[in-house]
Amino acid sequence: MPKLADEGRYIASESTFYRLLREQSLQNHRGRARAPSSRAPSECRATGPNQVWSWDITYLRTPVAGCFLYLYLALDVWSRKIVAAEVHDREDTELASQMFESAVERERAEGVDLVVHSDNGSPMKGATLKATFERLGILASYSRPRVSDDNPFSEALFRTVKYWPQYPKKPFQCLSEARAWTQRFVRWYHHEHLHSSIGFVSPLDRHTFNDAAVLSRRKTVYAAAKQRHPARWGSRPIRSCTPIGDVILNPAKVKRISSTNMDAAA
Repeated sequence: MPKLADEGRYIASESTFYRLLREQSLQNHRGRARAPSSRAPSECRATGPNQVWSWDITYLRTPVAGCFLYLYLALDVWSRKIVAAEVHDREDTELASQMFESAVERERAEGVDLVVHSDNGSPMKGATLKATFERLGILASYSRPRVSDDNPFSEALFRTVKYWPQYPKKPFQCLSEARAWTQRFVRWYHHEHLHSSIGFVSPLDRHTFNDAAVLSRRKTVYAAAKQRHPARWGSRPIRSCTPIGDVILNPAKVKRISSTNMDAAA
C-alpha cells in the first residue's frame, strides 16, 4: 500500500489485501515469543539519530557442518538505519571494537551521548570493546541473560535478514561471498525496504529527516482516493501519515495501583 501510494497509485485498502492473503492461506505468523524475565534493563529513549544503537551477531551457514560465518550488525534504534555491517569468520571483541571505531567516525557520532545496547555475549562484554566504548564516550547497555526480548531491534533486523526473499537457500561458500551478499542486503534495506515500525518509510529517509515529506505526499494520494471512492472508507479516516516520534528501547512498565490498594494507602 505505501509503496503504491508513493508511486501515485491506489488499488484497495490494506484490509482487502489481508483478506485476499488469508483466503489464499498466505497470511501466517511464524516464530514464538519468549516470556520476559522479571527485571528489565534500563529504558533508553531516542529522539533523533545517533542516540541509541543496538547490535548483535548472528550465524551464517557454511558447507561445513558446525562451521559458521558471523554477521555483525548494528543499527540506529531511532531510524532503523544499519550503521555497521560486517562478516567475519569468528566472534571477537577486537573485531567488534574496530567495527564501532569505524561506525562512529562514519556516522559522525563522536562526542555525542550515545548508548549502545547488546546482549551478554563474550564479544559484547570483552575488555577491548569496553575500553573502546570508554574512549569514545559510549555508554554500554546490556540485556538480561538468555532474554532475547531485551534486544528487540536487533532480533527484528535479523529476522528481516533471514526472511528476505533473496536470502540464499544454500550455505555461503566463502567469506567473500557472504560479505558481497551482505552489502546487497544493506543497499536494499536502506533504499527500498519500507519499514513498518517507522511509518512505512525507508530507514535512510527516516535517518535524514525526509520521512515527513514522503508521508505528506502519501497522505495526498490517500485523501484523493478517499474522495473518489468515499464508500470504501465509510466513516474511517485515511491511514495515518504522521511521522513517528521518540523511540524507546526497553520502555519502563508503569505499575497500576488498584482501587483496593489506594483505599488501603489512604
